[in-house]
Amino acid sequence: MFQRIVVGTDGSETATNALRSAAKLAAQSGAELHIVSGYQGKSGLRVTGAGSGVEGWMVGSTDDVEGILRDAADIARREKVPVTTHHEEGDPGKALIAVAKGAEADLVVVGNRGMKGLKRFVLGSVPNDVAHGAPCAVLILKTT
Repeated sequence: MFQRIVVGTDGSETATNALRSAAKLAAQSGAELHIVSGYQGKSGLRVTGAGSGVEGWMVGSTDDVEGILRDAADIARREKVPVTTHHEEGDPGKALIAVAKGAEADLVVVGNRGMKGLKRFVLGSVPNDVAHGAPCAVLILKTT
């Protein structure tokens, strides 16, 4: 069915729900699982300001991302699937698409929960970006 599945995580509860589902699907399919964490480093986009309604979006260090990916890989390994992790600086949606292309993925799994309001306009919607840009099938899971 599927040979290579890509899933993204930021360590949040909703992303972990998508990760668990992707790991189970990978186990059932005998697929490899590629776990991606796309992030904005300290030099990345930061939107702040009184009344803007948008807080800063920034990962403190690559150590934070590596910890998130380590925890995510542990979840996937419990399902006994081969796991590769990828930490990509930049837009999370673009990171998922790039890894999906590089891994020649059959499927990208993302959660439906996205940003709202101005924050979504400024930073984009990961599920939307992936649905329009992925080189393969996309499964958008209801994680909320």
